[in-house]
Amino acid sequence: MLLSSYLARIDLRGDALPEGPALRDLLPRADFDVAAALEKVRPICEAVHHRGDAALIDFAERFDGVRLDRVRVPAEALDKALAELDADVRAALEESIRRARIVHREQRRTTRTTQVVPGGSVTEKWVPVDRVGLYAPGGRSVYPSSVIMNVVPAQEAGVESVALASPAQAEFDGLPHPTILAACALLGVDEVYAAGGATAVAMFAYGTESCPPANMVTGPGNIWVAAAKRYFTGKIGIDAEAGPTEIAVLADATADPVHVAADLISQAEHDPLAAAVLVTDSPELADAVEKELVTQVAATKHIDDRIVPALKGRQSAIVLVDGVEEGLRVVDAYGAEHLEIQTANASAVADRVRNAGAVFIGPWAPVSLGDYAAGSNHVLPTGGCACHSSGLSVQSFLRGIHIVDYTRDALAEVARHVVTLAEAEDLPAHGAAVKARFEWKVPESK
Repeated sequence: MLLSSYLARIDLRGDALPEGPALRDLLPRADFDVAAALEKVRPICEAVHHRGDAALIDFAERFDGVRLDRVRVPAEALDKALAELDADVRAALEESIRRARIVHREQRRTTRTTQVVPGGSVTEKWVPVDRVGLYAPGGRSVYPSSVIMNVVPAQEAGVESVALASPAQAEFDGLPHPTILAACALLGVDEVYAAGGATAVAMFAYGTESCPPANMVTGPGNIWVAAAKRYFTGKIGIDAEAGPTEIAVLADATADPVHVAADLISQAEHDPLAAAVLVTDSPELADAVEKELVTQVAATKHIDDRIVPALKGRQSAIVLVDGVEEGLRVVDAYGAEHLEIQTANASAVADRVRNAGAVFIGPWAPVSLGDYAAGSNHVLPTGGCACHSSGLSVQSFLRGIHIVDYTRDALAEVARHVVTLAEAEDLPAHGAAVKARFEWKVPESK
């Protein structure tokens, strides 16, 4: 690994590119120990379980520095936030909502019946969860865009009860950030709570005096949110244990280093653990991107507390490869949350990607577009989970139920196969349940 101005370099040219897990082990990744955090959130979650709103109020004072009168946000606060919202911000949020609805509405599932045999059918019916608790972070930044990305697919799925939590802000008298509240108002979400981190997840999982329990919790957050989601897995549904944000850029000599550097910085400004990875077969591009990073970082904000630690952290690097083919192997092994393809024939290259939360093609589709207004969802798998998981969608809030409808003749036709398989698995009562319908003699147990 060779050190450069901001990003470390990992040289995988020549014979240095291994297969499978050995390749994944060579790639940069943030330290994000959810298991260790789990033990710290356990007492917090149980305090909410046993003390309800009182615990939420105490934790808001401890973690957010403000003493709440109540946890639920009053309706007049939502109305006021929307009325006072900057006109340009409102227009941008409305356009983001409009585009997200266009995309997510197309994801709706329809009931489908399959005729297996004459008289025998299986219908798959899609049913939304009854109630969801959505989380919008409010730590280093305010994320009204995350409100949109969670609420829109839930609404388009047909979820009847939608609640949202975001941390209390001392600056706003214990309410969540007003832009968060305004986004909720625009989306018609009137059940909003001033609760953050693990306390918000526990509130939705257990329920409190003011907040009924939810069937599912979704939304990005810090390690404490991820740990709380893990704690409640099995009790409630979750979308994912979101880790620090990631961008990977697969680029060749045709890429513009100005664009690549700007896009790496755009994700690095989220968090000091954010990952910025450039995979390229062009050392010249790598050098040019490094020069651009120096120039562009100096001209932005959040330099010392987020961007520089993120770029210099072990989770970020320039990975040198022999060609785009090898680069594809690297990005598939990495499984980035956001993957940009800035190569010649970018569409064809992107079509071959197997593992990514979202793929952005060419110079005019930066990750920032997907964060706000592409219509896609920005709640995406991190930490390599794109190798097996998808981002948030309408499907996240739906359950498929199979409805089996067979006539007597249709069951009779397959009955002997059912009995045979039941006996092969040493489950004779399974077979007996079929035999009973046809007055077959059930053999005595031996």
